[in-house]
Order: sequence, then structure tokens, then C-alpha cells
Amino acid sequence: MKTANFLARAAVTSALALALTGCMGGGSIPSASTPITTSEAQQGAQYHPQLLAQFGGAMGGPQAAYVEQVGKNIAVQSGLGNARESFTVSLLNSSVNNAFAVPGGYIYTTRQLVTLMNNEAELAGVLGHEVGHVAARHSQRRQQAAQRNSLLGGLGAILSGVLLGDSAIGDTLSRTFLQGSQLLTLSFSRSQEIEADDLGIQYLTRAGYDPNAMSTVLASLAAQNNLDARLRGQGDASVPEWASTHPDPASRVRRAASAAQGLPGSVTNRDTFLTRIDGLLYGDDPEQGVIEGRQFIHPELRLSFTAPQGFFMVNSTRAVSINGQSGQAQLTLAPYSGDLNTYIRQQFSALGGQNNNLAPQDIQRTTVNGIPAAYGTARVNNGNSQVDVVVFAYEFSRERAYHFAAITPAGRSATFTSMYQSMRRISQSEASQVIPRQIDVVTVQRGDSVASLSRRMAYDSAQVERFRVLNGLGSNEGLVAGQKVKIVVRGR
Repeated sequence: MKTANFLARAAVTSALALALTGCMGGGSIPSASTPITTSEAQQGAQYHPQLLAQFGGAMGGPQAAYVEQVGKNIAVQSGLGNARESFTVSLLNSSVNNAFAVPGGYIYTTRQLVTLMNNEAELAGVLGHEVGHVAARHSQRRQQAAQRNSLLGGLGAILSGVLLGDSAIGDTLSRTFLQGSQLLTLSFSRSQEIEADDLGIQYLTRAGYDPNAMSTVLASLAAQNNLDARLRGQGDASVPEWASTHPDPASRVRRAASAAQGLPGSVTNRDTFLTRIDGLLYGDDPEQGVIEGRQFIHPELRLSFTAPQGFFMVNSTRAVSINGQSGQAQLTLAPYSGDLNTYIRQQFSALGGQNNNLAPQDIQRTTVNGIPAAYGTARVNNGNSQVDVVVFAYEFSRERAYHFAAITPAGRSATFTSMYQSMRRISQSEASQVIPRQIDVVTVQRGDSVASLSRRMAYDSAQVERFRVLNGLGSNEGLVAGQKVKIVVRGR
């Protein structure tokens, strides 16, 4: 979560969500060979800056240039006229495994997803999948469907993604509440995902890449999701369907492998890829705050809090989400005029949306670890049940406040009490100890093993499991001297 220009970005994103509802007209869907139209290019140019802001901004330097090169090369295989010039390929500074596209030839992958890949063909496969969404005009079809359902307007109805899956979110309050990366990964039809997979495989073959790369990168993603679930443990730590930011792609692995059978192409460029991504930031960027277990610490904002036992967190540019089966919360900020009571009422109004006069029953003042604070609660009908909505705000200065917005089943709002009470300021000394992780590509030496290299991973737990997933290694697969592999180390 960043503060720089956050308020301006939030206002523009909110306006954009309203502006996009109904902005695309009906009519027939162009064929995949139709060049990107002027209208589509204008739409993409409108969304692009907001998406960059939402996902940590576009990275620069040789790593981003390499991703752009691979993306444009695979876009040419789509048959879209002037594809090399029409497509914009961005490497995003985000720790979430994701890739997506918007109309007009704008395709994106996060750096975290790139670190999970093991060769250039896999990178081309992911980007080719996104090119396929653009070529098949999936976003336009999704937006047309969204116009028939007002709950799915705005950016959520425009984005197409390689990781998108089903979402069980069904009410306006929840959609308003799920800001950040969750809002931007709402459901995309299974048939369209399969079509994009198939198009990506076709593009791989045309470019001479190994078409099996689509299934192997999906397999790595499935393995990462499974590892994340195991590390979170049981109970509230399991990912609820309505809170998942990267639904499990395991069901698509076998189909992608079958679709690639018998197709030509063998290029992977493994060593080239690993050399080019060496040093890439891994996990959270300290400028956006970092998650270490249940603790979130932001060295620039100088704050920290601890999630309840069993819950897991997802950090995005605009917010930190805390997720579990018994509730969800987010930490973010909004314009602050120096009055916590007014601030809290404004957040309830924002959560309620245009058609819901959501307001707290009352507002209580308190102090948390020396920080002036206040909170309010409202009970809301949610279909056949009721939920409690809590806004808990902290005044860090007369010009700056942060707040948790939380939603739980009625009567269970105390689920997050320990988290509210854990908010604290951190010292400069504590902030300076936050050191980012990065990818270090090493060559396996004689005598090296999975066990010995795993001990160099910058984690206190599951080092072997993390190493195997990071390098796409099966449970019994070993290493060969001279082979390049990735490890995660602390940066300098």
C-alpha cells in the first residue's frame, strides 16, 4: 500500500468505474484477425494509467524491456494488423501472481508471476494467453454482459486475466468492499479462458516455442497455490472462494497439455530467460509495505499491525486485505479533514454505495498504542442473512488517517478486535531492518542438491517446498551440475 498520489488515484479510479459502465456499445464482435480499432485503442489508453497505479506501477530497466520484447513478438503471431506497434506490454511491480489485458492491445504481467516462470516459452505462453483475450474481444463481451448486471460495472468488467476464476460475490456491499486486486479479478467465463489458452498455444507454435509451456506454467501456478494454502494452515487460513485473488488453475493444466500434443515447436530459451530475470524483486516491495507471517509492516508509513490467528493477507497498491472464512478486512486511507467522526461516516457512506444509506449505529472514541482512534459498526441485510460492517480509524496526524473496513457474519465483529488493537507506530530503526527479497539465479555445482540449495532460501520455513515450486521441480526430481536454478535471497 502506497501513500504517494494515493488519494488522487483513488478518486480517478472511482470516477473511471462510473464512466466505464455502459461506455461500450453493442453490436457484433470483431473477428480475431481484425486490427485493433481506434475506439479500442482509446479505451485502453484511458484504463492504462489507472491499472498501472492499481498494481504498483510499470517497472523499467532491462527486465521490463525483455518482457516487452517477448510480449510484442508473441502478439505478432495473433494476426492482428500492426500488432507489434499496437500492443503495449507492461511488467508490473506487484507481488500478486497475475496477468491480464484490456481492450486496445494493453497486456500486463506482474513481476511475481514472472519469477514463478522457468523459461521464455512460459513467459510467451502467459502473454500469448492475454493477447488471445484481446484478439477474441473477450473484454467487450464481458462488458456487454456487465451492462445487463449493474453489479459488474467498471474496471472489474473490463479486465481479462490468465488467472481469473469463479467468484461467489453477489451483493453490492461486498463488491464495493473488495477494493484492490480482488475487485480486478472477478469472474471471466470458463469458455473464454479455454479459448485464450488455445489461442496462446497456437501463438507459441507459430513462434517456434514449445507449446507445452502453457501447461507447465499453469502447473507451476497450481503448485504455488497449493503451497500457499498449506503454509496458511487450516480453518480461516484456507482461501475462501469469494476472497481468492488467484483461483486455482489446476483444472486447466491437463487440458492445455492435451491441446499441445503433436504440435511443432521446441524452443524454451531457459538459460536466457533465467539470466534476464536475475535480481528481480520477489515478494513485497518495502515501498508498498511487506507481509511477514501475520505481521504487516510499512517502513515508509511507519506503521505495523498483526492479522488474527489463521487469517492471511494480500498486499496491493491501494490496500492491504485480511482474509478468512469468518470475515474480511482491509486497511487503507482516504481524504482526512482532521475529524475522525466525520471520516468514519464518510467511509460507511462509501461502502454503502449510491443505493445504500449505510451508517454506524454510533461512534466510539479510543486510543490504541498511543494513537487517537475511533470506530463504528453497522448491521446490514445481506440476502438471507445479516453481516456486521466495522470501520476502525486511526489518526496518525492532523492531515493523515488510516482505517480498517471489516465485514463479518452478524454477531462476530469481535473477530478482528485483536488486529485493531495491534496497530502501532514503528521506529526508524525497525523500519530500516525491512530488506526486500530478490531472485538470485545460480548454477548448480557438483555436490549441490535440492536440500543444500534450499537452505539458502530467505525463509524460515518450507525451504525445500518453496525451492521446488519456484523451479518447477517435482517431488522426486533432482538437480544436474551446470543447471541454472532460482533461489530467493535478501537484497542488498
